[in-house]
Amino acid sequence: GDIVQLILDDHRLFEALLRELRLDVANREVLRACFADVVLAHGEAEEQHVYTSLQRRRTITAHEAEHGEEEHAELNAAILALWECKGLDTQKFDDAVEEVTKAMSHHIAEEEQSILRDADQDLGVEARADLGKVFCAARSKGLADHIGAETSLRRIVARAEREGLLPPEGESEEE
Repeated sequence: GDIVQLILDDHRLFEALLRELRLDVANREVLRACFADVVLAHGEAEEQHVYTSLQRRRTITAHEAEHGEEEHAELNAAILALWECKGLDTQKFDDAVEEVTKAMSHHIAEEEQSILRDADQDLGVEARADLGKVFCAARSKGLADHIGAETSLRRIVARAEREGLLPPEGESEEE
């Protein structure tokens, strides 16, 4: 499929899963795991294949790609906080869902208005389809590996901290 449409479809899926996480207390454990897997598989596939390909084609700048990676790192850290909630029917869990929702909404809005718009305008149909195949393969591998599991997520967040995409644990961005 077309890379732009695939990413847009994932964005709508993320929004639907977040709505369900807010409403469906009975299935929060399953929803949280599914949400974490699809978001992390999506984000890793974007960073490894989509952003790098778009940079090579000069569709996006290195700064735009890095900004997308920083937003993924912030989102991943928010999802980790969601995993750390042991009680799924608590205010702490509800607050964590709202933090994830804010991070996700911000990232989706920026990515759709800049990176995806540019990709849609600059790439031909064949290039969008080729990139879509690579993205889907990487995303599928992430899903099969349960990339959103708490242990994998901890490694990904720690990597983001080491790479300077997030402040070290315990420090805020203002420090």
